[in-house]
Amino acid sequence: MKEGDEVGAQPSMATLKAFNRCVLHLGRLARERGASQFIAEGLQAFRQLVPFASAWWGEMSASAGNAPPKSWMHGRINLPESFAVEWHKSAGSDKFSHDTLSQPGAVVRDSGFTDPDEAVDAFARRHDLYHPMCITFELPESGLMFFVCLYRGMDAPAFSDSEAALFSAFCDHLLQLWRFQVQDMIRVDTGNGASDFGVARMDGSLLYVGASLCAAIQRELPGWSGSMLPAEVIGQLQKAPCVMRLGRCALTLSPNAEHVILSLEAQSRAAVLPPRERTAAMLFAAGHSYKEIAKILTLSPATVRTYLRNCYLQLGVKSKVELGSVLRDATRRD
Repeated sequence: MKEGDEVGAQPSMATLKAFNRCVLHLGRLARERGASQFIAEGLQAFRQLVPFASAWWGEMSASAGNAPPKSWMHGRINLPESFAVEWHKSAGSDKFSHDTLSQPGAVVRDSGFTDPDEAVDAFARRHDLYHPMCITFELPESGLMFFVCLYRGMDAPAFSDSEAALFSAFCDHLLQLWRFQVQDMIRVDTGNGASDFGVARMDGSLLYVGASLCAAIQRELPGWSGSMLPAEVIGQLQKAPCVMRLGRCALTLSPNAEHVILSLEAQSRAAVLPPRERTAAMLFAAGHSYKEIAKILTLSPATVRTYLRNCYLQLGVKSKVELGSVLRDATRRD
């Protein structure tokens, strides 16, 4: 069985009252608990209305070219920590995921271990995902998609039409409140785009991430698979407020209660250099030797060497050619 979002069943008055109480509770959670556990606790409250065995949610990129869909930020209930990593191995062949990602705003359901791909079918059997129900939403400010999946096992009944209708309405509220929380934390109007931002807990787990920030981390720190920040970034969280280099960008880390806000700034890398070091770098890129630069700036050759080493580290360059390119770009902007 597989159905889209055209769900016509009418919930009973008692069910509607229970749903209203659930939504009011969701609003209280948004005010009192903050973003850290908001989605998890909200789904646990909804579980009293629509029972489920396990859940998975987060932000995902859809398939693009030869790249399979990928979950960049996710949370889970009654699923192992390895769940997302396991799913990524066969994500490109997952028909159910493809169906839901291609129908944003629709509730998609299925029953049975019926995927034609053996790896996908084995994954579903391993975690008893016999009855999945999922909805995705376009999240234009992040450049990704927001998703919520609920699962029941083989011994449970399939999700009904009325349960799908409640799930759709509940997730509308859940997403709206979560977006408001993210907007309040990063202090920008997410309607104008927040793909360069991220929100993380102090342990490095992500609560929100934008596509541009994902791309920059993945490009500069190969092997990163999402959800938890790379160790290089986690190591800086306790130092916030601070700035670290991320390739051609500056990544600003700002404390916000128990969270850290990450902001990617693609401005000139040369702007971070002290004037004296920048002058030494410009002279070196122009072809002057250490000794010539030392004479021009009235410095020792050892100091010039230290300046240039710092410049290479700060700008993320590895050669004189790259150094010259970055400095020329900065001069054109200035």
